This record gives sequence, structure tokens and C-alpha cells, in this order.
Amino acid sequence: MTDGAGANVDAGEKAGEHADGSGATVRIAVGQVLSGASPRENLALLAQTAERAAERGARVLVFPEAAMARFGVPLGPVAQPLDGPWAAGVREIAARHGLLVVAGMFTPDPDGRVRNTLLITGRGVDTWYDKVHLFDAFGFTESRTVAPGDRVVTADADGVRFGFATCYDVRFPELFVRLAGLGARVILVPASWGAGEGKREQWELLVRARALDSTCWVVAVGQADPAAVGEDPGTSAPTGIGHSMVVSPLGEVRARLGAEPGLLVADVEVGQVAAARSSVPVIANRRPEAYR
Repeated sequence: MTDGAGANVDAGEKAGEHADGSGATVRIAVGQVLSGASPRENLALLAQTAERAAERGARVLVFPEAAMARFGVPLGPVAQPLDGPWAAGVREIAARHGLLVVAGMFTPDPDGRVRNTLLITGRGVDTWYDKVHLFDAFGFTESRTVAPGDRVVTADADGVRFGFATCYDVRFPELFVRLAGLGARVILVPASWGAGEGKREQWELLVRARALDSTCWVVAVGQADPAAVGEDPGTSAPTGIGHSMVVSPLGEVRARLGAEPGLLVADVEVGQVAAARSSVPVIANRRPEAYR
């Protein structure tokens, strides 16, 4: 480590890797940013972070949920389609730096709400994931303005299959087990985690538990905490607590950030997934037919 059924797109394999990614090491950058209300300004922040990540040799760069615009602002006016200018800007950033970029945005839904969408683009990949489980908890009602997704998504880059989940999804182990069953070795989890008593502890516990459930690497990327830089977002919406982390298939926190904005770069050894599944074969030993 260093500090600092969906769409599958094969972007090729590096020399010496196995077809399932088991021999790969992938350098992943975690862009723990603090999004504001302006999509244009946030896109510029993503571009600056991508340049730094590429300079450090990253192949994958993950931004938080709501990277397009923070929660607490009206989402309908900022939402754009996947072929709109904001997504085009992210695609250009990914292409310029040779990165697979994952960034949270909002897209229009036909029912008048928006979708909480991850744009996943670069290195031969161009797909998206709409958040399946909406945050109707702790006094917040995401479903009032956001429509749920209905597809599980994986994507292949550099011989490694990635799975995707968003924030509140981390409370639902079946999604992570499903992603593992689809061949994911690394699950990327952008989030804008709500603050509150015990919430940081829940965040770490849940991320580590989902790594153990799936015996996958889990890279969980949160919005930075506005309070860490002396900002008051002026809203009770979940604007982030930071504490992004990279967790091994056996639930070990291998690298982490604090509450403030930062860039974390980690070398993820995908071969550790096979070793973990040999030691603790929870995927192979599952018997879902016994409790249906």
C-alpha cells in the first residue's frame, strides 16, 4: 500500500495478468473531495485531482457520491443526462489522463425525480450505475427526490472486474455478494455519508463487513467533512464525514484518510482475493436455498 447482471466492458489485460484479474495489481486513487453547489466548479476540482492522481501513477480514480453537486441543493435543476456537458467533461478528464474515473452525478428520471448515478468512464469503459437502495433513514428521505436504480453493474478494466455500490447500499450485504458472484474482485463505493452520533463507526464497520461478506477489496470513498475545513453547508442533508478507506478481502483497513479533503493512492493486489476465498470460502459455502 502507498498513501497519499450489469454492463461488462473488457479493456484488455496487462502482460502477466490472469484472465480473472487474479495476478493483477491495480493502483487506485481515492479523491476525497468536498463538493460545492456548482457543477462547473466541481468539475474543475475533479480535473485538478485527476492530474495529481495520474502523476502518481494511478489507473483508477474514484470520487464520492454527489461529486457533481453536494446534497442540500435542489437536485432537479443540476441533473443532466449521461450525454450532457458535465458527463462529457468527466469523460474528457478520464481520456486526458488515461484513467478509469468513477464520479457521482445526478441524471433526470422520467417520473420527475432524478437518479443518483455513478458515471464510470475511461480505459475502454463507459457505463453507469444508479443507486439501488435510497437513503430513507435517520430522518432523511432520499426517495422524495431520487428514483431508485434497478440494475447491478460490473465493468472490466486492465483485466480486473470492478463492482459498484453507492453509500446507503453498503448496508445491504446481498448486493455485495451478488457482485462477487458476477466476478467482481474490487468493489468501489462512492458515498456522501451523513454525520451523527456513531455514524463514523458504522461507516467503518459496514465497509469492513461488506469486504468480508464478498471476500473482495472494497474501496469506499466519502465526501470530505465540511466542518474539517471550517465550512457550514447550511443543511441537514448528508454532506459527508470523510474517512475514505481501502479494505482487504479479509476486512483489514489497509489505507485511510481523515475527515479533511485529500488524495489517497493505493496498490491493490487483486490476487489476495483468491487467497482470501481459499481461506474463508464464504461465497462457495453459501446455501441460499436453505433459507428461501
